[in-house]
Amino acid sequence: MRWSDVSLIAEALYDKYPEIDPITVRFTDLHNWIVGLDGFDDDHTRGGEKVLEAIQQAWIDEAR
Repeated sequence: MRWSDVSLIAEALYDKYPEIDPITVRFTDLHNWIVGLDGFDDDHTRGGEKVLEAIQQAWIDEAR
C-alpha cells in the first residue's frame, strides 16, 4: 500500500478501527495508524496534510 492508495487505506482503517469515528481522528494519529497498517510500504514522510485529508474523507465515506 502506498499513500496514493487512498480508498484502500480508508478501507483498511475502517476494518482495523471499526469503533472509531474518523471525524474525531487527529492527523498525527491518522498518520501513525496508516504507516502501521499491514502492507503499508511507502515513505513515511510523504504523508502530508492533503493526502491525510483525502484519506480521512474516504474513511468517513466508508464508515457511512
